[in-house]
Amino acid sequence: MAEYKRPQSEEEFEYNFKPKKPLMNDTEAYYESSRCLYCYDAPCIKACPTGIDIPLFIKQINTKNVKGSAQTIYDANWLGNACATVCPTGVLCEGACVYNHQDVPPLQIGRLQNYATSHVISSNKGLYKPGISNGKKVAVIGAGPAGIACACELRLLGYDVIIYEAKEKPSGLTVYGIAPYKITNKEVLDEVEYLQNQLGFIIKYNTPILKREQLALFEKTYDAIFLGVGLGATAQIKIKGEDLENVVGAVEFIEELRMTHHELKIPEKVIVLGGGNTAMDAASEAARMGAEETILAYRRSKEVKGAYDFEYDLALGAGVRGLFNVTPVEILGNKKVEAVKFVKTEVIDAKLQTVTDSEFELSCDMVIKATGQAKQRTFFDLIPNLEIDSKSRIVVNENTNQTSNAKYFAGGDAINGGAEVVNGAYDGKLAAKGIDEWLKTKA
Repeated sequence: MAEYKRPQSEEEFEYNFKPKKPLMNDTEAYYESSRCLYCYDAPCIKACPTGIDIPLFIKQINTKNVKGSAQTIYDANWLGNACATVCPTGVLCEGACVYNHQDVPPLQIGRLQNYATSHVISSNKGLYKPGISNGKKVAVIGAGPAGIACACELRLLGYDVIIYEAKEKPSGLTVYGIAPYKITNKEVLDEVEYLQNQLGFIIKYNTPILKREQLALFEKTYDAIFLGVGLGATAQIKIKGEDLENVVGAVEFIEELRMTHHELKIPEKVIVLGGGNTAMDAASEAARMGAEETILAYRRSKEVKGAYDFEYDLALGAGVRGLFNVTPVEILGNKKVEAVKFVKTEVIDAKLQTVTDSEFELSCDMVIKATGQAKQRTFFDLIPNLEIDSKSRIVVNENTNQTSNAKYFAGGDAINGGAEVVNGAYDGKLAAKGIDEWLKTKA
């Protein structure tokens, strides 16, 4: 029996996907901020990839300096509002809160961050202006978190910046690939518009960069190029039946859901293949869209799944059923998917092995593959002298994010293989500073 009714309207969709971390009101923010101990050697700061001065921004909320609080956040993280809601705060800043050692609930840092940043966005209170023009131009490929952060920092430093984005909306997986109960399209787009209005970077949408000739022109036209291209489509798992109708990639499924909302029709029985955070999102979304049965199937045990425990708990809370130590060997059906054939697995001598004579079938109407995304290796090969590691990630100088081709810098999933939005925000800002340092040496 489905936990959720199929949404037939935008109102019903919003009910099924109501925010996991709702926006605090003024009273809630005041009382929650008063709980902060303002630790001198704050572990929450160390746990934040962008190093936000968390005690300071909370103190500013408590003293009713909300604009100052937002500036403290944005000074460190150009995606401050998005990260407030999509970050795994329970394993980052809130996970490091000293209250965890005292049997006291940790400070709700993410919700306080959301409160401060949402305040300046909704009231359109400006915090920044572009730096004095230095006459130099930088191209940013990809309007994901890394690209947006890089553009913001570069504009602050006086560079002209144009972002080239293949899709019709900015912010990459933040708008296309994250569950709507974490952040809405409006929240994502409002933050990008807020930053763009202040800093004046240009985004050219529906402009994929696919040819060497395009890059060669960029190399002549721009003083530096930032690669924030992220990852590609869902990777193939290379089993029979993968091309049947209603076999979809998780990233593609989530993107369609984010763009079409209640208009997306989900069949009765869904099987999600994978054990990472994307698998949890896809499974939870299928259940919230009214699937009668949603099964999450992972080849290893529950204890070693890639997803955070709270993500798995969210999926269970939506009515998803977990099935572990099974791996798919074939997707069955005639034109459309009808079932998945699995075999049981076990770990012997630290190696995952299949169990002899353990095959079984589960009927379903849809299979969602959350089995990782392909790297952008074909695109990377268009760039001369670009060093790529054995996992098809761009190799960069960890202090500047400069690549082996000096004119190119990179960040986000292109260099880490797939991490959090906050990591992309950090990478983009670091690369902007690296670009500035490098171009100053050439002056």
